[in-house]
This record gives sequence, structure tokens and C-alpha cells, in this order.
Amino acid sequence: MVRITRVYTGGGDDGSSSLVDGSRRSKADLRFEVVGCCDELNAVIGMVVMEINRLPAHEDGGQSKAIQRVQLVVSSALKRVQSELFDLGGELACDPQKIPQNMVLIGQHQSDVLVSEMDEWLLDLEPLSSFILPTGDGPIAVLHLARTVARRLERAMVRLNDAEGENAVRKTTLVYINRFSDWLFVMGRWVSKILVNEETLWQPLGKRGSESGVSVMLQKMRQNDSHFDEI
Repeated sequence: MVRITRVYTGGGDDGSSSLVDGSRRSKADLRFEVVGCCDELNAVIGMVVMEINRLPAHEDGGQSKAIQRVQLVVSSALKRVQSELFDLGGELACDPQKIPQNMVLIGQHQSDVLVSEMDEWLLDLEPLSSFILPTGDGPIAVLHLARTVARRLERAMVRLNDAEGENAVRKTTLVYINRFSDWLFVMGRWVSKILVNEETLWQPLGKRGSESGVSVMLQKMRQNDSHFDEI
């Protein structure tokens, strides 16, 4: 059982910190960058959970089954992966050769579960006809943000491997975080579909029509304000 009685220690006042094995490194070390990205990703997932719970329980005078479905499925899945990301962060805070024997590590099973969930969500979705812009109501936009942080974590893990050797990060964890980013993308699409939130598709520059900006719109607003003051 973990028991924390004090958060501050002062040990990091010199710009260094301890890894799980007790060794100290600069806080600018690549391994701490990886751990920090993992922590940030977990925090953004927490924001998704918050947005999911903020969805109105009722719609048009009655309970919304669509919202209930999204809250049940997404909250259950995200609470599970938040614990997995915490496990991952603990592992990444240590050289794989020095991981404590009692530490339980992310395995292939966790990646397989992500894939099985994606397969189920995809059964409800139409194939993509274009790229999706990272936007949407409430939890959907935050899921896009989480996806980008997951990709940044993956890049940081690869950089650590490049710097310290291919065994600096276990292959299994690289597979997991690669699947995880895809999982967030598919989850976002599924939430959009269930909540009837239309996806915003990217259009190539040549097909977007005139892009004169909002200058004319602002001019018309200013004119309307002037006319209103004369009434």
C-alpha cells in the first residue's frame, strides 16, 4: 500500500530528480521528458472524463440513451487506461534493466484489449472519405488533444531509445502507446457518431473556394452597429 505523507522534499531544488532505482539525473534528461509526457497524457485523459461526465443526462425532456451509452463505455474505458498509463509512467521512470522485481508491467494483453475495442467501435462507423480536423463538441475535441499528446509521448520514447540504445524502452510499451493513439482517434469518431456530432472533414486548398477572411464580415458588423445607434 502506498502511503504519502509529504509531497515536497526539496531534493529537486538543484534541478535533478530520482528515478525509480534511486539514481539521480537532471530534470532535463530525456527519461524525465518521457515520464512527463506520460503524466501529461494521463491528465488530458482526466479532462476527457470530466467532459464526458458534463454531458447532459436529459435531452428534450427525457433521458438520452445515447449519452448514457457514451458515459458508460467511455468512462469505464478511460478509467482503466488511466491506471495503465500510471503503470507505464512508473516503468518509464527506470532503466528497464533495473526495474524492481515487484513492479507489474504493461504487456501484450493491454494492447490486444485496445485493438478489440477499436474493432467494436469501427463496426458502428463509416469508412473515412477524408482526414478529420481536430475539433468537435466537449469530449471529442479533448480526445483529439489527447491523441496528439500520445503521439508526442511515442516520439519521446523513440528519442530515448535512439539516445540510450534500443533497450532503453521495452518494445511492448512502444507497441502499446502506438495502439493507444489510434484508440483515442477511433473512440473520438465513435463518440461523434453516437452523439450525432458531425465530423469536420479537411478539404484540399483548391476545393475550399474563396478564402477572403473575415474582413468583410467585420465591416458589415461595424456598419450594423452604426445603424443601430441611430435608431
